[in-house]
Amino acid sequence: MSNKKHSLTIFSLTMITVGSVDSIRNLPATALFGSQLIFYFILGALFFLIPTALVSAELASGWAKQGGIYIWVREAFGKKAGFLAIWLQWIENVIWYPTILSFVGGTIGYLINPSLTTNPYFLWSVIVTCFWGATFLNLRGMSSSAAFSTLCSLAGLLLPMSLIIGLGAVWIVQGNPLQVKFEMASIVPQLSDKSMWVSLTAIMMSFCGIEIATVHANDVKNPQHAFPQALIYSVGIILSTLILGSLAIAIVLPGKDINLVSGIMQAFEAFFRSYHMSWMMPVVAVMLVLGGLGGVSNWIIAPTKGLLVAAEDGNLPDFFQQTNAKGAPRVMLFTQAIIVTVLSALFLFMPSVNGSYWLLTALAAQLYMMMYFIMFIAAIKLRLAAPDHHRPFKIPGGLPGMLFVGGIGIVGVLTTFAVSFIPPDGIDVGNTARYELTLIIGLVLMCSPPFISNWFLSKEVQLEPAV
Repeated sequence: MSNKKHSLTIFSLTMITVGSVDSIRNLPATALFGSQLIFYFILGALFFLIPTALVSAELASGWAKQGGIYIWVREAFGKKAGFLAIWLQWIENVIWYPTILSFVGGTIGYLINPSLTTNPYFLWSVIVTCFWGATFLNLRGMSSSAAFSTLCSLAGLLLPMSLIIGLGAVWIVQGNPLQVKFEMASIVPQLSDKSMWVSLTAIMMSFCGIEIATVHANDVKNPQHAFPQALIYSVGIILSTLILGSLAIAIVLPGKDINLVSGIMQAFEAFFRSYHMSWMMPVVAVMLVLGGLGGVSNWIIAPTKGLLVAAEDGNLPDFFQQTNAKGAPRVMLFTQAIIVTVLSALFLFMPSVNGSYWLLTALAAQLYMMMYFIMFIAAIKLRLAAPDHHRPFKIPGGLPGMLFVGGIGIVGVLTTFAVSFIPPDGIDVGNTARYELTLIIGLVLMCSPPFISNWFLSKEVQLEPAV
């Protein structure tokens, strides 16, 4: 089959990359930090987004097989390490689903009655209903979800993101009162400020996912030239939309009033009330719900298929390898839905909705940072162990270039992992010790299945009769 037939333009690669990372859902969490978010986003791009994009692009172009992170880490460290990496990517997404669907629930609740946005039973009901619906949609195969996902991405991301940025710009031009200051002293935080480090958790989660898009690095003409260009454009678009979108919320809402679940709707209502356009609220709500559902539909199958590759490689019992007539990994999809149903019950037991949202965000960030740490180490190992392996895209500068880029990325992920244990000011997460203990227990529980599976499979091998 001709490569030309499947080649992507720089524009296409840029749009795929932006679509994999950019999200309106994260804006309320980053808006909490006011004008300082500009500094945080730039710091996050330098120490995480750019290194992750470069390293994953090289790995994807050199080992362009279905399975993504599993294949890359398996090549470097073997099957068990590869299974741990793909498991971390999969389970992180499982924890992420309740947060994005709580955003959907908050949007629906805000439209019906704003008090519902802090009602944990309402949010839990919406999360469970939406996720099981998306699961059954994906069980029907990729063709059933592709058109829905495309519609949701356009109507639920690009339109509302552009709208809120435009409304924020008009707000400033008209001289309306601002809830944040833009002097240098306000933008650059003090290093001793604890909130600065805590904010990195939300910022880094805003940048996660770019490794999914880089599997297309082999499908672009002249990747050594095209991918850096697409990367520059993508980083510019992602940074500008996330910064401007977050600032649009921060300028109109005081930080103490921002609800992490319904902050987008709060901001739109403030803008529309001022401009006498309240009739637009239901339209925006529909767009945001579509965006949230599209985000889940886009992600619900990709990490699961990667995990299926690992399962078929002998890392999980045969039971988990089952697929239906459409080729969908039905056992894994049902298992995923059950875990999401249980995890979303955190909204019923945490002291506040914001606290539940933040706890899930922090746990997801920690698991994803562990995966990225393994990915950076694997990339360095493969440069040392397989220097002559063909890589259509290669980080410039030889081994020193890889060590520099990978080293910066490792610093970024380790820092984020550590500071995510610090509870944020202004969000009721309960007692600090309980918050940290919950995260530790969550990490142990979420990381243990690969080790349990390896132990179980090794016991099975030992019990097999000798031939």
